[in-house]
Amino acid sequence: MTAPNDLANGRDNGIPEDVLGAVRRLIEWAGDDPAREGLADTPGRVARAYREYFRGYGEDPALHLSRTFEEVGGYDEIVLLRDIGFQSHCEHHMAPIIGKAHIAYLPGDRVVGISKLARVLKGFASRLQVQERLTAEVADCIWEHLQPRGVAVVIEAAHACMSARGVNTPGVTMTTSRMMGVFRDDERSRKEVLSLMGL
Repeated sequence: MTAPNDLANGRDNGIPEDVLGAVRRLIEWAGDDPAREGLADTPGRVARAYREYFRGYGEDPALHLSRTFEEVGGYDEIVLLRDIGFQSHCEHHMAPIIGKAHIAYLPGDRVVGISKLARVLKGFASRLQVQERLTAEVADCIWEHLQPRGVAVVIEAAHACMSARGVNTPGVTMTTSRMMGVFRDDERSRKEVLSLMGL
């Protein structure tokens, strides 16, 4: 089976027939006719959407942390990016996960442009995920590549696999966190970063 990243050029005729056929078969299995006018172009649209949803398989999120800055005027307090919106898909039902993340770190001797924190999140989110692993991957990546004194990642998200199927419970938000370094070891530092996050 061809992976989304191997769908090379974005045109329907560049999408492998087995991918288009799989979408047609799902439409049939759901009870509709893939040949009817409104659905005729759906297999190509779905394939292109999947290429976009799962583009994270074709990138290394850590590369966003490769350019750092050492001249920060002696700044040695928490750096926090709040309310970073993201979308992902759960690996169990391929249903949307929609939420926001708060990412903080306590610099050692290097800082990174703040947009890079959002790019790390979105790189990992653009894969099939579970929220717990997404939280850990973001935190671990920052910890390993920036080598800060502390990292704190909190993710709050709604899962369509729970709100639109199964237990059918909309409006429920799942919260996960990962604390590393001083945010794990020092209660005062942990309370400070959570307060800055508004939690």
